[in-house]
Amino acid sequence: MCIHLAATLSAVALTTGMLLAAPPAGAGAHTSSYPISEFDVTVGNTYTRGTITWYDRSVTVAGEQKSVSSASCRQTTAFALASANKQLGYAVTPGIACGESEKFSFSAGAPVPGGAAVVRICLDDGSKPLRCERYGR
Repeated sequence: MCIHLAATLSAVALTTGMLLAAPPAGAGAHTSSYPISEFDVTVGNTYTRGTITWYDRSVTVAGEQKSVSSASCRQTTAFALASANKQLGYAVTPGIACGESEKFSFSAGAPVPGGAAVVRICLDDGSKPLRCERYGR
């Protein structure tokens, strides 16, 4: 009888210990989140708007660019900058919006520890910036 009681108590203690040591439900599925900033660069009735996702060595810029006239095309450029305004990388939307709205998503490199401190977003006419705005992390 003592052997059965000792075995039962050992099994209960072992099970209790395993339950207390188990990670919380969903702990393995948890992913770290990255900071997200909104941007809006508007010139007249045209604009580029969206979000900047700040990663450790890059940024992703996603949103919509709009042109109201087929003769006035628009494109979005993003410059990843260090805190001292040194350019780390840049990227341009793959498409140009001419008389339409166009969704986009692209990444700009920032190959330094911690990534970019600032992103400068420009609404371009296809050859030169019309307006640029700076967004900090």
